[in-house]
Amino acid sequence: MPTPPPFHDRFTRTLPADPSRENRPRTVKAACYSHVMPARAKAPKLVAHSREVAELLGLSESDVASPWFLDMVSGNALPEGAQPYAMCYGGHQFGHWAGQLGDGRAINLGELVGSDGDHWTLQLKGAGPTPYSRTADGYAVLRSSVREFLCSEAMHHLGVPTTRALSLVTTGDSVVRDMFYNGNARPEPGAIVCRVARSFVRFGSFQIFASQQSDEASAALRTLAETTIRWHHPELGDPTTDASTYPRWFAHVCGLTAELMVEWMRVGYVHGVMNTDNMSILGETIDYGPYGWIDNYDPDWTPNTTDSAERRYRFGHQPQIAQWNLAQLGGALIPLTGDLEPFQAALNEYQGVFAERWHAMMLSKLGLATARDDDDELVTEWLAVLALTETDMTLAYRSLASIPSADDDALADTLHAAYYAPDGLTTATRERTTAWLRRYRARLDAEGSDDIERAARMATVNPLYVPRNYLAQLAIDKAEQGDNSGVIELLDAYRRPYDERPELSHLAGKRPDWARTRPGCSMLSCSS
Repeated sequence: MPTPPPFHDRFTRTLPADPSRENRPRTVKAACYSHVMPARAKAPKLVAHSREVAELLGLSESDVASPWFLDMVSGNALPEGAQPYAMCYGGHQFGHWAGQLGDGRAINLGELVGSDGDHWTLQLKGAGPTPYSRTADGYAVLRSSVREFLCSEAMHHLGVPTTRALSLVTTGDSVVRDMFYNGNARPEPGAIVCRVARSFVRFGSFQIFASQQSDEASAALRTLAETTIRWHHPELGDPTTDASTYPRWFAHVCGLTAELMVEWMRVGYVHGVMNTDNMSILGETIDYGPYGWIDNYDPDWTPNTTDSAERRYRFGHQPQIAQWNLAQLGGALIPLTGDLEPFQAALNEYQGVFAERWHAMMLSKLGLATARDDDDELVTEWLAVLALTETDMTLAYRSLASIPSADDDALADTLHAAYYAPDGLTTATRERTTAWLRRYRARLDAEGSDDIERAARMATVNPLYVPRNYLAQLAIDKAEQGDNSGVIELLDAYRRPYDERPELSHLAGKRPDWARTRPGCSMLSCSS
């Protein structure tokens, strides 16, 4: 009979711990984590699992079917070697310093060495209270857990750096939540996602120590930075013998973050809550809260009701917010060397890296194999055309792959399938769009690329199946009634997001009109 693999406790053995084991909300000083036990789930049931993550962790399908697996991912039993803990960190929330935050409902079990030789931390999100729960209960509901599970895996298959998700379970417990904080609290099914990452360390993990201003906190900051570099970026040098390693590492984090922003923009992803505690030190997407996917292209759109007035974290503003967040991280790291200048120089490189990667990404989405001096103008006008009327971003790029020749009467209708109201286009919109399409077609012809080869290239960077909010909500509706088929179907579709699959065509369409205003399909809150 399969048995659980032994866990490693590298994190808890290496980094400074909270000396108290009291599991109550409190201030924790100069510690990277607090020991805490998961709460017991009343009647856990497996909703879905990622076979790819299981394989990465060396777990077979028979392992997943074993009772110990369900006990492990629900927090009901600890595998050998597991030393559960919740991480301490701070952060800026919506541009304001929020002080200590931490894992308020996430409990790390420990690490498994994957088939790739890396250490992978398994974390249970929604497994009960921790010292960082503040006024919350530490649990999670099914609707937010479905969204996190599906999007984690979808992002991986889209080619976007991300934390992963091994499993999704219901707990058999009810959790009371007020979805929009408007006095309509109700009990909802509880759930736990087993998240997996090489590291869950965030920008805020360093900020918390810089804010505490004590010798103990300074020592913890240095230990965390040294350990992070040694475990994840040893090629950058040894900071214990060469202090210039710290700004080199920060520059590397800036580059990784710039590349991540380009990937978010490529696929139409909006994080929704880009606080510094939700930024991974590895340049990976982390913490899938009130995220959203662009349906009609709108750079000012945010899915987060909490951000609906200021729109700080809107789609088109994400690259600038990432740079602002990096500035906060850089400020927290200055005590490691006492010299601002090298960290500022590293931060200054962010915009150049982003611009270079952005330009290359946009050319690839348009199927252009070579660059010309007027490409920036071509791209700028394309984005303006997308915003002239409600145009589905995902389907617009897929439509461009099959643009007809310049003298074809159908040229003007290239984007017809991507319009939400094709019969309502104004004459001015039609004329400006057609003018751009003719220019784009001429650019392709001048390049001399084969249309079939170009379309094939475009199909590798422009996805067809993305986690649209309304699709996730339909899967949630079923799951709350005990029917997991919607979750399973979406998980399967997101494994091959670039391949046309006729049997899944119903998952590739535009957002239906009924989803414009329905909760969970248009706007979401941080409630989960």
